[in-house]
Amino acid sequence: MKKIEAIIRTSKFEQVVEALADAGVTFLSFYDVKGHGLEKEYRTYRGTTYDVGYIPRTKLEIVVSEEFLQKAVDTILDAAKTGKIGDGKIFVTHLDEVYRIRTGEKGHEAIN
Repeated sequence: MKKIEAIIRTSKFEQVVEALADAGVTFLSFYDVKGHGLEKEYRTYRGTTYDVGYIPRTKLEIVVSEEFLQKAVDTILDAAKTGKIGDGKIFVTHLDEVYRIRTGEKGHEAIN
């Protein structure tokens, strides 16, 4: 099992979630996050440019089976891409075990 963490533009959130649903992702968690990277957010007021701090993003967390990993990652890449700096990042980590609290199921059965 793999955990996908994707930090995407908040403006692309709905499009990414719809694409993931069409691809068969039945569960995900998301959070509003702020951060900075190569892209900076500036505002201009009366001819003066100001750095307004951190840029709002949305973080998705998804747990998938090994067989479904590449399809989920490709779906996020396609739906979240604008081609501009600041599109985000995807991180994939290995999960040793997953348990469904309600039934006690573990492993693959717990994520379906």
